[in-house]
Parts: sequence; C-alpha cells; structure tokens
Amino acid sequence: MNIVIANLILQLGLILLIVRLCGRLAGKLNIPSVLGDVLAGIIIGPYALGSVPLPGFRGGIFPLENFVVSSQLYVFASIALIILLFIFGLQTDISLFLKFSIAGGIIGFGGLIISFFFGCLVGVFFFNLSFYSPQCMFLGIMCIATSVSITSRLLSSHKKMETSEGVSILTAAVFDDIMGVIALIIILALTALMIGGDARPGLAAILAIVLKTFGIWLGFTTLGIVYSRRIAGFLKKFRNSYDFSIFALGAAMLLAGFFERQGLTMVIGAYITGLSLSKTDIAMVIEERLFGLYKFFIPVFFVVMGMMVNIREIFSPQFFILCVVYTLAAILAKIIGCGGSAFLLGFNVRGSLRIGFGMIPRSEVALILAAVGLTSGILDQTLFGMAVFMSLLTSLLANPFINIAFKIKGSGTKRPVKGDDSASASWKFLSREMALLAGSTLLQNLKNQGFYVQKLSIDDRISQARKDDIALTLTVAEDCIIIGTGKTDMPFAKKLVHDLIVELHESIKKLREYSDPENEKKDFLKNENSDNAKLLSIITPDYISMDLKGGKKEEIIAELVDILEKKGRLTDRNLALKDVLDRENTMSTGMSGGIALPHAKSDGVNELCVAVGIKKEGMDFESSDGKKSKLFILVLSPRKTSGPHIQFIATITGVLRDDVLRQDIINAQSPDEVVKLLQNSRNEQH
Repeated sequence: MNIVIANLILQLGLILLIVRLCGRLAGKLNIPSVLGDVLAGIIIGPYALGSVPLPGFRGGIFPLENFVVSSQLYVFASIALIILLFIFGLQTDISLFLKFSIAGGIIGFGGLIISFFFGCLVGVFFFNLSFYSPQCMFLGIMCIATSVSITSRLLSSHKKMETSEGVSILTAAVFDDIMGVIALIIILALTALMIGGDARPGLAAILAIVLKTFGIWLGFTTLGIVYSRRIAGFLKKFRNSYDFSIFALGAAMLLAGFFERQGLTMVIGAYITGLSLSKTDIAMVIEERLFGLYKFFIPVFFVVMGMMVNIREIFSPQFFILCVVYTLAAILAKIIGCGGSAFLLGFNVRGSLRIGFGMIPRSEVALILAAVGLTSGILDQTLFGMAVFMSLLTSLLANPFINIAFKIKGSGTKRPVKGDDSASASWKFLSREMALLAGSTLLQNLKNQGFYVQKLSIDDRISQARKDDIALTLTVAEDCIIIGTGKTDMPFAKKLVHDLIVELHESIKKLREYSDPENEKKDFLKNENSDNAKLLSIITPDYISMDLKGGKKEEIIAELVDILEKKGRLTDRNLALKDVLDRENTMSTGMSGGIALPHAKSDGVNELCVAVGIKKEGMDFESSDGKKSKLFILVLSPRKTSGPHIQFIATITGVLRDDVLRQDIINAQSPDEVVKLLQNSRNEQH
C-alpha cells in the first residue's frame, strides 16, 4: 500500500511539473494550454515514455495498467472532471442566456444537427456500424461541442469579440456545449436500453427514454434554480466564503455520485449543482474561491486524457486516415451547419464563413464527452484516440482559419449593424490583485444592471457582458483591465470604469481612515458583543419621516439632516450637510431597488446616528438601476473615530435585499410600523 501511495505522489508531482513547463511552452507557441496538457499526457503516458523502464520503476513511472493508467490516478482525473463541470454550470446563467441567445441558439442548433449527422456518418461508413449504435452516436455528440475558451481567446486577440459575428459565435458555442451535455444524458440512457436487450429500439421506445431522461435532468435543474436563493442563503450561514464554496463543491460531488449510481454519469450531477447556483450572488465568489483547486486538478484531467491515447496507433496509416476524415467531417459540419444558419439570419458570405470558422475548435467539452464514452465502455481505444486527435487538430487549425476569415475586409452582415466598428481601451492598476478586484467588481456591477455576464475563459480571465444591443468584453491581463465594445458604446464603458475607480478610491480612503490601530483595538473591545440587531436598533420612530417633500437630492438630504438637528444629534448642522453632499458629489449613493444611502463621516457629529425618510412617489437619485428612489437612509458618524459606520451600512443593505420587506417599509403608514418591520427582520436573522 505504501508503494502504491508513493507512486501516486510521484506521478502527480511529475504531472504538475510537466504541465507547468508545457503551459509556458504553449504560451510561447501561441497555442491553448489545454492542448499542451493533452500533448504532455500523450508523451509521458504508458504508450510512450511513461512505460520506459527506469531504476526503481520496472514498468516505467506510468506503466500500462488494465485501465491504461492506475485507478488511483484516474480518481484524481474524475475529481477534476466534477470540478470542471461544476464551474461550467456556475458560468451558465440559463434565464439570461435564453433571453439574449435567439440568433446564437439558431446558429448553434444548425451546427448541432449537421455535426451530429456527420459524426455518425463516419461511424457508419468507416466502421460498418448502425446509425443507432452507441458508438456512432458518441462520434456524433463529440462533434457537437465547441471550445468557448479557445474561441474567446482567439476572437479577443483579433479584437472581434464585440462584432456581430463574435457575439453570435460565442453564444452559439455556449449553446452547443450545453446541448452536448444534454445529448450525452440521452445517449447514455439509450445505450442502457440497448444493453437491456433492445438492440434497435423503435421510435416509441426512443421517445419514452428521451422524455424520461430529459425529464430527470430538467426536474433536478428546475428544482435547483427555483430553490437557488434558499440554497445560497443556507450556504451564506457559513459566513466564510471559503467554507461555503467548499460546501457547494461537496454538494456537487454528492449529486455527481447519485447520478453515477443511477447510470446518468457523474458529470451531469456536477453540472446541475453549478447551474442551480449560477443565478445567485455567490456564484462568482465560489468560482474565485475554487480557482486554486481548478488550477491544480484540471491539468491532471487533460494529462490523463492524453495518457489514454495509444500513440502507437497514430503511426498506423489506417488510423491516421480515420482521424483526418473525422476531423474534416467535424470542420465541415460547423462551416455548413453554423455558417448556413448564419446566412439565413442576415449574415453575408463573409460573415457566415467567419462564424463557421469560429465554431471549429473543440477542446474541453469534447474531451469530457470522450472520457465519459471511454469509461462507460462505449468507446474503444481507437474511437477515443480519434476523438482526442480531432479535438487537438481542430483547436490548432482554428487560429489560421479565423485569421483568414477576419482578414477579408468588409462587414459580415447584409445590412450595417451596431458593433462592427469595435474599439478597445485599457486601464492600468497598481497590481494584478487590484486589477482582479476591479474586474470582478465591474462584472458584478454589470450583472446588477441586468447584463448577461458570461465568463468565457477562467484561465485567461475573459468575460463578456450583453444587454439589448450593447456587448462588452472584459479581459484582466496582469495589472490592467481591457474593455472592448462598439465605438458608440465606448463612452458608456469608460463611465462604468470611471465610476468603479471612484468607488474603489472611496473604499481605500475609508480603509485609511480606519487604520489607527489603537482606535481599532478600542472599537473592537467596545463592540465585541455587538450584532446586527444592536446596529438596527439605532433606527427609532423619532428619526423617521414618512413624507419627504424634497424633489432634488440636496433637498432630500437636507430634510434628513434636519431630523437629526431637531433631535440634538448634530454639533454642526452645516458641516454635517456639507460632508454628506461632498460625498454624494463624488459618487451617487442611489442603489438598485428604490433605496438611497447617503452617508459620510463628519466632525459635525459625535456618534453614529441615522435618519430615515420615505417618498412614496419616488425621485431621481441617480440610482445604479436608473429607477426612482423611494427609501432614503442617512448615515452619519464621527470622522476621527472608527465607529460601526461600515458595519451599519452593510447590515442595513443586507436586510433591505429582501424585496418584500423593502416594499413593505416603503408602503408603511407610520414610523412605528417601519420600526416593527425592521424588528421582525432582526428576529428572523436570529
């Protein structure tokens, strides 16, 4: 047993060293890192250098086992597969995807049908298999997938992600990947039916198994999405983001194990778990917290996939011809299926070819499907090797194909459309950490404004945001962020970044204000036993106005300041008002959902005090969602002390995230009712 563990540790150590070296080499050669990982696996695998005898290793470091690699190493690859599909699910926002993917969905569907048909034909003509055989159908679904990460990286390097073709390619690629996973579920179920004795099931039997399997997937997915907020609320009880992120991954593993035992493959369970959390406010946090695990495990999966390719077969002329034919079928399927659909949707020949070429690369999802096919016993070493070869070759050929397509000058649409005149701008930050913080904050701000945000490459930190006819691409590169969009939308993008920088500047300024260690220590001791209930108890009926009169920002803020002045809470009314207005002029405190939180630290007050006002008809407070603000909460605290200023703002913001509670407060008839509603919210928290 000790020898087995020692060998596993040595194997993992060697894999991690090799993938890092190959990753650097892949970067210099301008090829995707995933291809470097697979090629590294082929080279050091049991069919190549891995089985070369070495001192202490008679069969080599990676000897040929019954299942090609050792079962222990394959367990690590399986864990990596769960992490990969879980994060894939986290990155997929179904509701927004459907809203913004009509054209992309049609293009993707065209590619899906032709790709599946062409892949199956290869099995029929070259392996003399039935079109209905599991092997043929697997050759079909492995042709469906399109590598979103590789495509996005290539489009980004050509600055074409915001064009009509770029947006359509990426949307169609996501569509095809999702449909590839769904097709996998159905085909595994059909395979189980055939193994059960029905070698060629009739149409009724096929429809029954398809509906049953799709129903199971849809049922679990629907339940997950419907209860996503409750699930997220439960996870938040762990408070520490690393704790609830690991808990979420544990849930993905549980569901993965359940689906595997039901014969529906573990990747589906992991994907559904991620999909269920994709609409929650903790999705991006979980993804960030699991990034270290992702970087550790995922290369292991791709290296193991490479190890399972019998490189000795590649040198066989017959096998090489099969690989080339299958690859050509996969390429032509996307050009005909996706390009033809694009032409029918208003793209000209140039644009249709660009979309067809952009859909060529396969990588992650195709390899996942191939791995499932191999482990389920449907694919043999020859068919698996063909799938890996096709995935590698299409990904390598994608760059020259896209280069050729976009070098042809001219619009890709039959009529001029917004976005074809793309532009980009970059902003440099003090460090990579600051750039990552700015990028994640900007993406969250866009989601809050109703944008469909899709992370396209977790390795290259490329994301795209879409709303109506606006498309933005955000890339975090070392210590800067780069935004690409249409020239007409660039002012909007620059304003977004300007507001973000102001927000970060204010946050840093506040941190500096709190950097007095002695005061922090005293404040900690003083407030060690305080909680949200004590903070919210600051709000009493005497400090609430149910009918604010002001029609402008300045007037509303002045009314709230006057409430505090009348109660003798201010030492200098004019100074307090000036400090709040100065803070407001820096950046509006109007939030989404009809709330405004004007606040400041001022020498015009001796302790934290709060005033609340309601204006039921609302007024323009320059809120983040562009809607009128109706509930106004003024927060003032002393400038020279580190009182619970931020704690109160965080607490009241968290409480008012409840849409029902917020609306009940706005519609309240008296100050006592407002306080009672807040009291009830405190009780629920405890």
